[in-house]
Amino acid sequence: MTTDSYLPSPGGVVTAVVNAKKALEDRGHEVIVIAPDPGKEELREEGTIYFPAWECRPYPGYFVPIYPSNKMDVIKKLKPDIIHSQGQLIMGLRSMVVCRNLNLPFVVSFNTMHTEALQYYSPFNLDSHVTEDLVWFYFRTLLQRADAVITLTDSIGEELKRRAPHIKRMETIPIGIDTKRFNPEVDGSIIKSRLGLDGKKVVIHVGRLSHEKNIGLIIDSMKHVDDQTILVLVGGGPAEDKLRKKVRTMGLSDKVVFAGYIPSEELNLYYAAADAFVIASKFETQGLVVIEAMACGLPVAAINYRALKETVKNDVNGRLFEDDARSCADAIMTCINADERVRRGARETAENHSIYANTDRLIELYEYAIECNSKKTRPSYYKRLQNVYDYLSPLK
Repeated sequence: MTTDSYLPSPGGVVTAVVNAKKALEDRGHEVIVIAPDPGKEELREEGTIYFPAWECRPYPGYFVPIYPSNKMDVIKKLKPDIIHSQGQLIMGLRSMVVCRNLNLPFVVSFNTMHTEALQYYSPFNLDSHVTEDLVWFYFRTLLQRADAVITLTDSIGEELKRRAPHIKRMETIPIGIDTKRFNPEVDGSIIKSRLGLDGKKVVIHVGRLSHEKNIGLIIDSMKHVDDQTILVLVGGGPAEDKLRKKVRTMGLSDKVVFAGYIPSEELNLYYAAADAFVIASKFETQGLVVIEAMACGLPVAAINYRALKETVKNDVNGRLFEDDARSCADAIMTCINADERVRRGARETAENHSIYANTDRLIELYEYAIECNSKKTRPSYYKRLQNVYDYLSPLK
C-alpha cells in the first residue's frame, strides 16, 4: 500500500491507510506500507518502507516523497500480489510505473480532490484553470491505467466517470473508522475544563486550517449564534495566522478557540467535549471527520455540497447549510439543540462506516484486479516497436 502521506502526519489519507491495514491484517493478510520518510528515526514505524522525502513548507509535519528514487527495486524484491495506491500524486505515479514494469495488478483510491486547492497553491503563477486541465490530464491517465479505482462517495464517483470515462472498474468504498474508540460514552469533560468552556455550548471543527477548507465562513457565522456558543478549531495549517487575525478584527476572540494540533489519542476526547460539529469545506471526497464526529453522537452542520450532502441528512443526523454565514449559524444552532433522536441517527450513520464494514468489498476488489491482471497479454518488444511505427507513420 503506497501513500503520499503517513504517520506521524495527520489527515484522512493517513487514517485510510492505518485503518485499512489493520482491517486487512486482522483477516490474515500481509500489508506493507510504502511511505515518505519523516526524517527522524523516532518517527519511523517498524515494518514500513520509507522513500526519501522533504518536509512541505506550507504544511509543517507533512513530507513529500522525492521522485525519481533508486529505491524502486524494493517493490520488486517484495513480490507483492497487488499494489494499492492511496496517494494520487508522487506515489500514485510511482505505483503506476512499477505495476506496468513488473506486470502487477494496480488499484488506486481517489482520496483527495487536489484540483479544488489550485486557486490557492497553483505553481509557477499559472492560471488555475490551466493547471487544473494539466492535473486532470494526469489523473485521467492514472485512473484509466488502474485495474480498479476506489472512490469514497457516489458523487465523487460520478464526477470521475465524467472526467475519466474509460476507468475499467470503479467501486464506492468509504474509509472506515474505529467506532469503538469514537463513541458517545467517551467523557470529554477534562477537555472542556482545559479549554475553560464549562457551562458553554461547544461546536467543534477538526481539520487543517487551510484556505480551501472555507473556515472563514464558519467564523463569520459566529456573529449570528447566541453568546453561550463557542467554536473550537482543532488543527493548524497555512491559513491559521489569517484566521486568527480575522477573529481579532471581528471581535470574536471570546467566541472562537484555537486548540492547535492535538495528540491523535486525544481526538475522541475533543469530539466528546462538543455538542455539535461543523464543516464548510467543498474540498471533501468523503469527510472522515464527519463520520468520527457522528460516531461520538454529534449532529453535524455541513455545507450543502458534493460528498457531504450524501452523508448529512436534515433532521436525521444533522443539518445542511448554504454558502452563507446566517445559513451556517442556523444549522449550528439546530445541531446544538438537536434532540436525542438526531444524535442516535448520527451514531447509526457512523456504524455503517465501521473500520470492518467494507473490508469484504475491498478484498473482493483486490481479487478482481489480480484476476484481470493475470489475463493481460503484454505485447512483444517487436510488436511494441511496430505499434510506435504505425502510430508515427501518418505524421511523415
